[in-house]
Amino acid sequence: MPQITLGKAVGCKGVSLHSGREVGMEFRPAPENAGIVFHIHAEDGVHLLSPRPEAVSTTELATTISDGQAHVSTIEHVLAALSGLAVDNVEVHVAGGEVPILDGSARQVVEALRSAGFTTQNAPRRVARVMRECRLEKDGRSIVARPFEGFHVDYTIRFPHPAIGEQRFALDVTPESFASEIAPARTFGFLKEVEYLHSRGLARGGSLDNVVVVGDEGVLNREGLRFPDEFVRHKLLDFIGDMAMLGCPLLGSFTVACSGHGHNNAFLRMLAGEEGFLEYGNR
Repeated sequence: MPQITLGKAVGCKGVSLHSGREVGMEFRPAPENAGIVFHIHAEDGVHLLSPRPEAVSTTELATTISDGQAHVSTIEHVLAALSGLAVDNVEVHVAGGEVPILDGSARQVVEALRSAGFTTQNAPRRVARVMRECRLEKDGRSIVARPFEGFHVDYTIRFPHPAIGEQRFALDVTPESFASEIAPARTFGFLKEVEYLHSRGLARGGSLDNVVVVGDEGVLNREGLRFPDEFVRHKLLDFIGDMAMLGCPLLGSFTVACSGHGHNNAFLRMLAGEEGFLEYGNR
């Protein structure tokens, strides 16, 4: 399979989740074997950051990567969209240290990338294949990876709230299934947590426009849910984005329960760091 980049540059603007400021990002075509590279525009120049498991500096509320001088936050939805649509090479230009949260899902990023179109390149796609079972279980969270010639995720969540409860969703992730079944699922939070974060000056950009907020009586968003099981679908979206931190397409079958950004990153570091779990080659 050949590598793919964008047909032209395309941008998105919106509020950032943490600072609440208006921020923008632009996706630009990149050459073969460049991978996904974030171009962080800062006062001292442009910093280039590539997704890697060890580049993750914090997973509180969202995934942030850093080189010790510059950082970019809330990138999991962007990486999920790029991975879900099988885009190999792209420059992601960001000003303000954080990408826009948009509507809290990956749908608008998918729409922007599709509007730019895709260009087939001459180099073969490089992938990482899971070669044997890899498992990480801790504090009620678990991820199990097994060999599979594709990307399959079976995800279960459990929340002690009647609006959520236990939900399970499984999917073979392809560009088509990602765009229709996963990309529209929005991030969610509980009203008490949102109020607490706002009181601490955190998640200033979070609102009913970009977060599914769950109160004591249920979902507070006037339009309701996009899927009956939107909560687990969004967790699957986050997982796809966090696995894209490997830096190349990952092939395997993943059974996930109650995970989050921190556990996802710890698992990916183990998967990439221990000999024998992954094999790199063309697809």
